[in-house]
Amino acid sequence: MSLSLLVGYRFSRAKKRNKMVSFISMSSMIGIAVGVAVIIIGLSAMNGFERELQNRVLSVVPHAELEGVRGPLSDWQRVAERAELHPDVEAAAPYVTLTALAERGQEIKAIEVRGMDLELESRVSSLANFVGEDAWQSFAPGHQQIILGSGVARQLGVDTGDSLSLMLPSSDTTKVRAPKRVRVKVIGLLELHGQIDHNLAIIPLQDAQTYAQMGEGVSGVSLKVSDVLNATQTVREVGGTLDVYVYLSSWQQKYGFLYRDIQLVRTIMYLVMVLVIGVACFNIVSTLMMAVKDRASEIAILRTMGASDGLVKRIFVWQGVFSGVFGSLVGSLVGLLVAMKLTSLIKALEALIGYQFLSGDIYFVDFLPSQVVMSDVFLVSGTAIVLSLIATWYPAKRASQLNPASVLSAK
Repeated sequence: MSLSLLVGYRFSRAKKRNKMVSFISMSSMIGIAVGVAVIIIGLSAMNGFERELQNRVLSVVPHAELEGVRGPLSDWQRVAERAELHPDVEAAAPYVTLTALAERGQEIKAIEVRGMDLELESRVSSLANFVGEDAWQSFAPGHQQIILGSGVARQLGVDTGDSLSLMLPSSDTTKVRAPKRVRVKVIGLLELHGQIDHNLAIIPLQDAQTYAQMGEGVSGVSLKVSDVLNATQTVREVGGTLDVYVYLSSWQQKYGFLYRDIQLVRTIMYLVMVLVIGVACFNIVSTLMMAVKDRASEIAILRTMGASDGLVKRIFVWQGVFSGVFGSLVGSLVGLLVAMKLTSLIKALEALIGYQFLSGDIYFVDFLPSQVVMSDVFLVSGTAIVLSLIATWYPAKRASQLNPASVLSAK
């Protein structure tokens, strides 16, 4: 083993007589390095999107909701208590949801206004982490206050301390009435850096009940579950224990496509990884076949000195592995460096060209996230090494089948 490794290393490091062999060998290493780097960067981006979906979106939106069918839920406390008896439900909180037009001067924006009890809401979501601490603590009913999504605020041209008007539809569906106009003051901004910023506003629960003329009732009860991926089944089980009619919904109905798309792209990335690295490994086959022809006399001399078929095979296997290992190591290093700085690099590129690749009013985040997972790095580099090892089998076999007598007599 040590002899084959030594000879294979000298063959790969020696100055080639055939420049074409050198060129193809270098192109194969570059191909493997580029393939490994691109796949690591792509998988890191997918990991980043999944992290942002879990830590940013799913920490704010309800995991599941129980919404009244026959009007507001008047006895929502009992519904919340029943829901919390389920072993997979961690907390429940009431909410009131309204559709409104936010007006500021000539600017008008349709938004979702959500009334919340901040103390109970803090048990089911992490909204407080994305709103200024001062605004969250001073948020109280009866003061005409609102926390506005930063995207909505930018479109309306308002900031903290400014006022705007909310036009709310009449709760009387039997008559055509003019919308109710409410003057509110912006005391804070919700900054999730995504789609939610462009369509959500938060007001105290009691104010929302007053605007919607619900009395003590609420639109529904939001739930936080322990197993997020099983939220649909959990809310169905909770709904079966209630004695009131409710609509059952979960985050998977609204945002489930994001999770499925991320997993689909991840699967495609693994397939592309095998194809890209596989194509690069074909160059290793070409390199070794030309190296076998170029080193035919050296192989013949080794055979006359007693080298076995296995020794000759291992020499060229090692020569091919050197290309694969070097390419995968360089690609892994480049991929790691770029993946760790991917977000800042993309932001710098956006600032340079003056164009934002991910718009917050379309995508659930307005930046390109990245998270390096070392298991992905090892998987990609290991796949490159294994494929390069497989690519050496046929050339090594051909090298071991050379006839020393015919090669030396031809020389």
